[in-house]
Amino acid sequence: MRNDLKARRAERRWSQAELGKALGVSRQTVIALENDKYDPSLPLAFRIAALFECSIEEIFTPEEEDLSGG
Repeated sequence: MRNDLKARRAERRWSQAELGKALGVSRQTVIALENDKYDPSLPLAFRIAALFECSIEEIFTPEEEDLSGG
């Protein structure tokens, strides 16, 4: 799953640690999210969307193979 979390964080001039603290996760989790190495749980995705005042779909988009089932 792709996301634009890094760009949104940069717009607000937050460090990865600051974003992690705001979301209740570690800096390492933020790094993994930003590098598309970790897909968030649904509750975490909702917290991220609420923090950035947008919908989950505005931040996270499925990879092409996710849509094709392969």
